[in-house]
Amino acid sequence: MANSLFRTKKIENIIADGSDDPHGGGGLKRVLSVRDLTFFGIAAILGAGSFSSLGGAVFNGGPGVVVLFIITAIACAFTAFCYSEFASRIPVAGSAYTYAYASFGELFAWIIGWALIMEYSIGNIYVAYSWSDYFTSFLSKLNVHIPEYLSTSYMEAKNTILDGGTNPDDIAAWNNAPMIGGLRIIFDLPALVINLLITYLVYRGIKESRNFSNVMVILKLAVVLLIILVGGYLVFSNGLTFNWAPANDEGVKSFMPNGFSGVMTAVAGVFFAYIGFDAVSVLAEESKNPQRDLPKGMVLSLVICTIIYILLTLVLSGAVHYKNFDGVGDPLAFIFEPQNLNIGWMQFLVSICAVVAMTSVLLVFQMGQPRIWMSMSRDGLLPPVFQKIHAKFKTPSFATIVTGLVVGVPILFTDKTFVLDFTSIATLFAFVLVCGGVLLIPRKEKVAGRFHLPYINGQFIFPLIVIGAIVLAQFLSKNYFAELFNFDYSANEDYKTGKASFMQLATPNISLIVFWISAIILAIMAFVKKYSLIPLMGLITCMYLLTGMTAMNWAWFIAWLVLGLIVYFIYGYKKSKLAEKS
Repeated sequence: MANSLFRTKKIENIIADGSDDPHGGGGLKRVLSVRDLTFFGIAAILGAGSFSSLGGAVFNGGPGVVVLFIITAIACAFTAFCYSEFASRIPVAGSAYTYAYASFGELFAWIIGWALIMEYSIGNIYVAYSWSDYFTSFLSKLNVHIPEYLSTSYMEAKNTILDGGTNPDDIAAWNNAPMIGGLRIIFDLPALVINLLITYLVYRGIKESRNFSNVMVILKLAVVLLIILVGGYLVFSNGLTFNWAPANDEGVKSFMPNGFSGVMTAVAGVFFAYIGFDAVSVLAEESKNPQRDLPKGMVLSLVICTIIYILLTLVLSGAVHYKNFDGVGDPLAFIFEPQNLNIGWMQFLVSICAVVAMTSVLLVFQMGQPRIWMSMSRDGLLPPVFQKIHAKFKTPSFATIVTGLVVGVPILFTDKTFVLDFTSIATLFAFVLVCGGVLLIPRKEKVAGRFHLPYINGQFIFPLIVIGAIVLAQFLSKNYFAELFNFDYSANEDYKTGKASFMQLATPNISLIVFWISAIILAIMAFVKKYSLIPLMGLITCMYLLTGMTAMNWAWFIAWLVLGLIVYFIYGYKKSKLAEKS
């Protein structure tokens, strides 16, 4: 059974199953150019992260959160190269799921496919909530008011009341909601409506979605650049650059007022801002030249958005003191409010831009999930109906409808905080396996017109990087590795007198301990097997970002994976096409 769980699928078979022939009658339409793919990447990346979660990230990390954006961008860049390597070899739909099938085997492929539901579908729930917030805010500026109980989620209103919160919209929603059988009727109507409209658009076809997305991206980039130019000019002209070195609780001015640990608490929000560049790889079967264009689309969109994020973070943290972003869900509009930079027309423009930006994100993610399910169905891990292609629109019709339901139904009973953390940890986990998968597939010869991942021998470089990181960590904090156990052995009398052992008093930081052990193991393997440096760096940086996730995040993620394994063993393991061949 163990061997069957890790049975891999040959790359040539994956391509054959994916109807790679552009003239094949049963395949998807190949209409996307490198420009379209770059725009799709920007559409997915530049959205809810910049327009919503960026405010919370600045509040946690201060101006220094820009460092986390750079670290995350580096991790995503290494990962993008790994995705590009797979995409050039396996130009079919399925993204990380398909790549894992070729490298790690069926069990890990299923786990990745199941985890990606959290990135594309569950992640879209957060985007739908954020879209609703900006849309209702935009309507209010036009004196159109949607009742609070129809513009917020039930869980957000309930948690505000239980926690003694002061959010006026949540309190009004709870107090004014109509009752049916003792149950308050509270749900986010705009979020449900936009999900329905996006599902319909994706159902209609890739060409229509492409044109709609490209127009939105152009508008979005224009307004974001205007925010950077206007906001940046006012930061300097109003003499607000002192906000880049605010005083912490001890009165010490610092670029990182809460220290690097404070910066790391923003990892979920910052990483969520980058989620989406990998969605480009899902569109392989609709690309004109996937081996050449997919890598370009991913890398270009990532570079463009990284520059924008760094500039946006500097503008936000310069325009307003970082502590003022507590609870702010519309940070780009917030900096232009009367008490801040006081530019009313920019507030209005940002509200419009945010609606456009998050509509494009919803579109790209809603396109990604059906194509992953279609690939899983081709392999027999899901029922055949998931690979059904609409006769007229040439889209995965049934899978698109199911995606709409998977996004729409949880909108009724989840909230933004839960969805944000859930999505980030699942996506990072997928990135780790993609980078690791590149290490397991054999190197290929260079082919003209196709992407080729440069091989840099990591035999000596990577172990030196790990050793250097260990030395640097200890140099910056002499008790760094002792503090991994949250234990100060030099000051504890019970330990010094022998009344208590180290392990009795220590409360370990499990995620960091696992990270350092894994780094050492990878360094040894790199030395022995001469692994390529780029996927090694992608693997280690993504693993480090995972250390910023809380124990509760891990608990929910593991529970989700257990549920997925139950589904796999009930259906996928027996129905797999590889099982039929064995």
